[in-house]
Amino acid sequence: MKGSFKLGKIADIGIFVHWTFSLLILFIIFINYRSGQNATQIVWSVVFILSIFITVVMHELGHALAAKRYHIITKDITLLPIGGLARLEKIPEKPIEELVVAIAGPLINITLAFITGIFITIPDTSEQLMTELSNGVNANNFFLNFFLVNFWLALFNLIPAFPMDGGRILRALLSFRMQRNIATRISARIGQFLALGFILFGFFTSPILVFIGIFVIIGAQVEADYTESKFMLKGFKVHDVVMKDYPKIDANATVKTAVALVLNSQNKNFLIMEEATPVGTLNRDQIIMALSKKGEEEFIYNVMDRNLIFLDANSLLENVFELIQLNKSRLMLVMENNEVTGTLDIENLMEFILINEVTTNKAHDKN
Repeated sequence: MKGSFKLGKIADIGIFVHWTFSLLILFIIFINYRSGQNATQIVWSVVFILSIFITVVMHELGHALAAKRYHIITKDITLLPIGGLARLEKIPEKPIEELVVAIAGPLINITLAFITGIFITIPDTSEQLMTELSNGVNANNFFLNFFLVNFWLALFNLIPAFPMDGGRILRALLSFRMQRNIATRISARIGQFLALGFILFGFFTSPILVFIGIFVIIGAQVEADYTESKFMLKGFKVHDVVMKDYPKIDANATVKTAVALVLNSQNKNFLIMEEATPVGTLNRDQIIMALSKKGEEEFIYNVMDRNLIFLDANSLLENVFELIQLNKSRLMLVMENNEVTGTLDIENLMEFILINEVTTNKAHDKN
């Protein structure tokens, strides 16, 4: 993620912190200062925030190490002001695997809360608890706050709504009895219903709940659409959607030539050739950027993307769907018998999904 700084590695997983995390620390210091807290109390507040984000890293490591058990690589973990983000190579699709990976994070928080609870005295009544917490974080209530935050983090993450862990746990449980796309759709709708409750309640209590509700609604829809699209690709291979006719540009041509091709067609992605050999790709955005920074007389070979992505013509589309999604701005080369037989881009794939969906719905209507 851009703007992130590497802190180190744990279990071969890079740990990063985004620069905006520093804004959170400054905000905590400012709020405490404005409320009249002394220097000692401000230090305790900052230390507490840092300790919580250490638990966030541990939470994400729980997911990462559980995924590693199923040979799924975690690219990195990034600390953000709103929490942590573990980038898994892929989400496990077998119900038992997804269940284990999803529940591993909240279990870390539950374990930390349980261990902390052994060594602290928890107030008997809510009045005593509020009195204990009313003076902010200090040496006397540091671990009580730590206990409560881990307890609520576990509880919050177990809410059955995407993209939180609870949504994935619910989908995994439903997937034992039904197809994954149907389980995802049900989980997404349940999560969105709960999110509407967050938004309505948030209007009268806290804007943060409104933000969470909107986040859940969007996240649930993205997950449902992604899973439905992947389901529509079942049984099809790359050679079923390969583009045999694709636009090419000579590597020795100029940006002016590329601009003319963009203006004279609907094409957005181009294969760059040197004689009969593919040497790169170029998309519309890259052409416009090259025109802006280099000028129309710049050669294509100086601005093209040299990182070619190859797809096996016989690969199942559902297996390469995630790779195509990650490279949605690129034109990919389809290989068969060590030769380039065509290309594929995200637009062509989404058109195929749309046509396949309409065809499937018509077939169901006839039956």
